[in-house]
Amino acid sequence: MNSSKSTPIRRNHILWLVVPPGVWAIHFLASYLTIAIWCAKFADETGNASPVRIAIAGYTILALAIIVVVGTIGYRKHRKGGVPPHDKNTAGDHIRFTGQATFLLSLLSGVATIFTALVVVFIRSCD
Repeated sequence: MNSSKSTPIRRNHILWLVVPPGVWAIHFLASYLTIAIWCAKFADETGNASPVRIAIAGYTILALAIIVVVGTIGYRKHRKGGVPPHDKNTAGDHIRFTGQATFLLSLLSGVATIFTALVVVFIRSCD
């Protein structure tokens, strides 16, 4: 098999690997920056954080939706192909491997996103 034709295929599928952890990282930063800025600049005397809780809920729903879509794509790529084991050095096996890794990273990133969102359950005010 010509390596020039297989390299773009592998690169294209490897890019899917960074999407779920990247979405979690953006969710993490957006959540904590939102609550930090709100509490520092906009909170009233009572320290009410209700608007921040709503914003983080929105961030979480969006992040989980993206992670589920990418995880589904990875799962479908993993399930394509013949009978296992897929341990040859072929383009199809590379696609199945990156599909499985994408799916597993999506699961991990989904759990991490939920744990990040739990901060609003425990922190109800800016005080």
